[in-house]
Amino acid sequence: MTLAPPLSAHLAEAHAPWIDLRSDTVTLPTEAMLQRLAQAELGDDGLDGDPTVRQLERAVADLLGHEAGLYTPTATMANLLAVLSQAPRGSRVVLEAGSHMLLSEGGGALLAGVEYQGVAGQGGAMATEALQAALALPGAAACGLVGLENSHLNSGGQVLSAQVLQAAQGCAHRHGARLHLDGARLMNAAVALQVPVAELARQADTVSLCLSKGLSAPAGAVLVGPAETLAVARRHRKVLGGTQRQIGLLAATGLEAIHSQPARLARDHDLAGRLARALRQQLPPALGVTEPVTNIVFIDLPQAGPQSLAWAEAALQHGVRVRPWGPWRLRLVTHRHIDEAAVDRAVEALQCVADALAG
Repeated sequence: MTLAPPLSAHLAEAHAPWIDLRSDTVTLPTEAMLQRLAQAELGDDGLDGDPTVRQLERAVADLLGHEAGLYTPTATMANLLAVLSQAPRGSRVVLEAGSHMLLSEGGGALLAGVEYQGVAGQGGAMATEALQAALALPGAAACGLVGLENSHLNSGGQVLSAQVLQAAQGCAHRHGARLHLDGARLMNAAVALQVPVAELARQADTVSLCLSKGLSAPAGAVLVGPAETLAVARRHRKVLGGTQRQIGLLAATGLEAIHSQPARLARDHDLAGRLARALRQQLPPALGVTEPVTNIVFIDLPQAGPQSLAWAEAALQHGVRVRPWGPWRLRLVTHRHIDEAAVDRAVEALQCVADALAG
């Protein structure tokens, strides 16, 4: 493919065909992760247990301030296991209306035999009055579980403080429900708030932590919570086909991820800020650029022009991958493989695209 000037020279210098801002899931494992993978002690995790998996489960539980952990192939499965192990069949699960669990994992409700109910929030947080009203809804099934997400993807990586989480948990407990925290990017939230991650995680009954986003492991997540709840979740994991055998190979990369990667997430956040500032300076005023708190930037497109897919395809011609997020929004996510030069080249590319599509 021929890259349009002036970016072709920059891309050749970078020895990389793409600047990939679609997601932090594109990150590759570090050399240290691969070394730990090669040296991992293995066992059958479906029989006697894999020793490296057990080490990871214990390490994440301790890190998040919980009693026990359960390794899962994905954070989506971890969230579903939280529902299966805490919300009785026929009950409701109350979720913030913009949450990933509601909008992208809703099929789990069918498997769990529960009803997902969305409650409008602001920046991922439900007002206490709105949550209280949902929990006490007359004529509705009892609520078994409340779910929040931290950081909150669809609000551009906004974060929920420990106080917000504590209030939600208290409200849930008063109505006989538990609180689950979708912590796919919980480490980003802790870094942004400058608090230990356990300070956030302890405010929920169960928490999922994804290892394959900004933490750069190739796969995997850990669900933490009370040992009794996790024992039930472990049985459900087997039913879902999530029990794996010598999976310590991947668990080893997760151990390295939680050891080495949280400290560098602040750099991702700084780069997202650099990206947003430059985009606001260089793009036409008709395009809105969100202010990042963590590592996610949205560009809101004018609805009088081409939709997001056309913008993404045009950016690709300039060597930059961005993700359509609905018809009028683009999502850009910074991560370990993005540096200052990549941000600057991405801004240059998107300026070229804007000149062509919004000029």
